[in-house]
Amino acid sequence: MNAQTSSLLRASFPNLKRAAVRSTAVVQARRATSTSYPYVPGGPVLKGTVNDPTSFPPSSRSHGSYHWSFERLLSASLVPLTAAAVVTTGSQYPMIDAMLGLGLVVHSHIGFDSCRVDYLHPRKFAILGPITKWGLRAFSVGAAYGVYAFNTNDIGLCELIAKVWHA
Repeated sequence: MNAQTSSLLRASFPNLKRAAVRSTAVVQARRATSTSYPYVPGGPVLKGTVNDPTSFPPSSRSHGSYHWSFERLLSASLVPLTAAAVVTTGSQYPMIDAMLGLGLVVHSHIGFDSCRVDYLHPRKFAILGPITKWGLRAFSVGAAYGVYAFNTNDIGLCELIAKVWHA
């Protein structure tokens, strides 16, 4: 910057440097005397805003290790149930039909519910989250009723699997 430009800037803004120093001092003084929002190293943390951490639900065995074990047991039990449905011919074994139908519906419900919880959390999607939760429940009940009606009024899942396997 040459001397003429520097003097022109000083003439245009005589209090610029003083104003910058004064505003910095005011901010520091307010920060030091403020009691409503204490300074926290690493940044201010305001209560009741998006800065609040997510609250953890209370611990429960039914949502912890028992839930995980039930999901794995259900998934593993579908393999021999499907094999039994292929081996048995006709609807001679309605209990296998019922267990396979209920197992498939519960397994599908748990899988879709896990996707819903991961991607449509009610904290982020306040309207769509609960709608999908109740929609999934309604579809699961409808699917369970459909499997029940198919097993009692039609050929049943075992015979359906056998016909599809041999087709």
